[in-house]
Amino acid sequence: MTYNVVALMPMRHTSMRVPGKNYRPFGDGRLLFQHTLDKLLACKDIDKVVINTDSPTIREECAKNYGDSVIVLERPEELLGDMVPMNDILAYDVTQVDAKFYLQTHSTNPLVKSETFSSAISTFLENYPIYDSLFSVTRLQTRLWDQLARPVNHNQNILLRTQDLPPLYEENSCIYIFRKETLLQEGNRIGRRPYLFEIEPLEAVDIDEEHDFIIAEKLFEMGHGR
Repeated sequence: MTYNVVALMPMRHTSMRVPGKNYRPFGDGRLLFQHTLDKLLACKDIDKVVINTDSPTIREECAKNYGDSVIVLERPEELLGDMVPMNDILAYDVTQVDAKFYLQTHSTNPLVKSETFSSAISTFLENYPIYDSLFSVTRLQTRLWDQLARPVNHNQNILLRTQDLPPLYEENSCIYIFRKETLLQEGNRIGRRPYLFEIEPLEAVDIDEEHDFIIAEKLFEMGHGR
């Protein structure tokens, strides 16, 4: 069966910096990965959700709570480990579940809203094939310097207000949209003509360190990402 849009959310069982973060209770008691999964399932533009994992905990939770609404792929042995590139894992996934377009996200971005996933999909489809892929970004308007103390995005002799600086954009890893052909031909989920889809900083919070988990949970308690 070929779907129109399939969401991919790969997850490892282990995490070096935040142990067990993917299946750690977050906010309202649901496991961290369930927050993003529930939003993907609520998105009417997504036909199927695929989870690629080596985690028995995640597989058990999916079987118990989601049944056939989620396709769980057991990660092959050659794709195990921290050093395996994400694009290699995605290349495996797209050969297992066929779709016209794929949206990839992470469980570690629990504040991204279902409406944001829908907006990204509709934005991409409206602009395809002028743009061959989409990825989400966070706007930066601050004075940046390189490691040699050279200004990156400003003239140090002209002190502009930060809001008047030309913006730069940080890839925030919340959303990627691409076709199978783009991924397999380019070896990358970002194609040659990507669309930069902006997300507000608080929504794009990523849990990479323990303090990120604490901050994201506090934001959730304040009503963000619900």
